[in-house]
Amino acid sequence: MDASTLGKIQIDGPDAREFLNRIYSNAWTQLAVGKCRYGLMLDENGMVMDDGVTACIHPTQFYMTTTTGGAARVLNWLERWHQTEWPELKVWMTSVTDHWSTIALVGPKARAVLAKLCTDIDLSAENFKFMDWRAGTVHGLPARVFRVSFSGELSYELNVESGFGHALWEAVMAAGAEFDITPYGTETMHVLRAEKGFIIVGQDTDGSMSPVDLDMGWAVGMKKPFSFLGKRSLARSDTARSGRKQLVGLLPEDPTVVLVEGAQIMESAVVSFPNQMLGHVTSSYHSAFLGRSIAMAVVAGGLQRLDQTLYVHAHGKVTPVKVAASVFVDVKGDRQNV
Repeated sequence: MDASTLGKIQIDGPDAREFLNRIYSNAWTQLAVGKCRYGLMLDENGMVMDDGVTACIHPTQFYMTTTTGGAARVLNWLERWHQTEWPELKVWMTSVTDHWSTIALVGPKARAVLAKLCTDIDLSAENFKFMDWRAGTVHGLPARVFRVSFSGELSYELNVESGFGHALWEAVMAAGAEFDITPYGTETMHVLRAEKGFIIVGQDTDGSMSPVDLDMGWAVGMKKPFSFLGKRSLARSDTARSGRKQLVGLLPEDPTVVLVEGAQIMESAVVSFPNQMLGHVTSSYHSAFLGRSIAMAVVAGGLQRLDQTLYVHAHGKVTPVKVAASVFVDVKGDRQNV
């Protein structure tokens, strides 16, 4: 997959780690060179505004990826807080989105394909683990290889200078021909990530979702000895109350029915008072792997409603659904860790 559109920001300076600690909800002090970490970026109200993987290139240099549509907004956000609130921090940001072409090489045969193009990186699972990155040569081109995954499969993101992206693409396709390699686009990417319950900020979030609402409290370092944007707001009574909308999975009773994204979710099939709206469908697809439709949704008190039957209303039709966990495939993550 061509993943070049991901936003990319280079963060330099002796205070880069401290800056990341304040910008992201999790801790960055101990991230070693050669390692990557997923992070949630919160606004002042404690709501998720972006997410992405950031890699430690040098002790004073980090490589941040953002959502494609959020790249400019995130860079402006970083500059705003540095220039107006933390000018004492010695750090500077550079947009490098168009400096790098990125190819995501994905699937059980990804390591075998990459081994045909790269001989100066140890690709073994023991020495190149999930969430590691390595500098090396791919198809004779200087490259950064990140072992990260937005599909839930074994995956490598190959980054080369932008002018060499097409040459690398052709080389990867040729190397993978014996394995029946195939290109895939964003629609397939959406299905794969939904099967894994991976969020897309702006689709599964709407500016009113906290990390806890997304069942991603593991990405919040409330005990780290420094504050971060949004931390105080996470303790506000409304943010911490029960019954907030939470991210869950939905399984239509008829597995052939693909729910309408944006459709309203209710407790009853009948539209009448006091049958209030509980939330809405955020992502909905047919999963070829599961042989059925799946969906993600935000539902009031959703995590306490697992296995409960609710009703999705759209275009005059009512579809009964069962509330499920948001991860539909490979719950333990074995595939991406092989």
